[in-house]
Amino acid sequence: MFGGWYSKYHVETENGLEKLRVALDEADAVIIGAGSGLSTSAGVTYAGERFEKYFSDFAEKFGIKDMYSGGFYPFPDMETYWAWWSRHIWINRYEKAPKPVYEDLRKLVEGKDYFVITTNVDHQFQTSGFDKKRLFYTQGDYGLLQCSKPCHKKTYDNRELMEQMLWAQGYEIGEDNRLVLPNGVAPKMKVPTKLIPRCPVCGELMTVNLRCDGTFVEDEGWHQAAERYSEFLRRHQNLKTVFIDAGTGMNTPTIIKFAFWRMTNEWPDATYVCLNKGRPMRRKRYGKRQSVSMMTSRVQWINA
Repeated sequence: MFGGWYSKYHVETENGLEKLRVALDEADAVIIGAGSGLSTSAGVTYAGERFEKYFSDFAEKFGIKDMYSGGFYPFPDMETYWAWWSRHIWINRYEKAPKPVYEDLRKLVEGKDYFVITTNVDHQFQTSGFDKKRLFYTQGDYGLLQCSKPCHKKTYDNRELMEQMLWAQGYEIGEDNRLVLPNGVAPKMKVPTKLIPRCPVCGELMTVNLRCDGTFVEDEGWHQAAERYSEFLRRHQNLKTVFIDAGTGMNTPTIIKFAFWRMTNEWPDATYVCLNKGRPMRRKRYGKRQSVSMMTSRVQWINA
């Protein structure tokens, strides 16, 4: 597929990880860009056994096949909508990931001057002990609500409300925030109407703070994180820097992947490392130029 270019810069896992260790030892700064592949590797999966465990009733009644498609399902009423979303939010935001992938990544950069930019909305970086002042969640946070209109630029923590919705469905919250369904209890598929969140300013329905369309709220915390990330880049562009692209794909490549490629190409002493299962990108053409055209010899692929 990539011919000589891919063969030249593709690095097998064992040798690649050793090169990564060397690069990190020598680096003045580490910039991590994380996508959904990282959470998938940590066991935060949206289909299969995990989906069946928490959403088999929704699958049977509405024909929903996985959590991703369920997030767009036109539920018949808001009581059912929030029964779905309270489960979805809790297991993907407040439960600890099943596998210690994020903890391992944190240990990898421990003691280093690092920053994280991620398109993930599951908060697993902070849950795993990363410094929240070194994190930029560009696409939102499952743990926040906003006005659906939106009439103002503020977000609201939703943990307490999600707990109430889950208790109303029959769930208990166990160790590591795991959702537990007592023996013999069938979960309810609606929440009480009084729990449906409404904007405290205008009274409109509230929604999850996710970048799905033009109504996404970039609140004060979002802008502060964006500025900290920009400042980190400004301070380190002339230093020895390692860019780690962890589990990103070609869904929103301009946020992390293309930006990391550009900076690796332009900065005088930067190295880009891609951690991904299988080939880290598919061949894709933009006009007559391939998307890999900006890459340099400072690029390493690591299948992990």
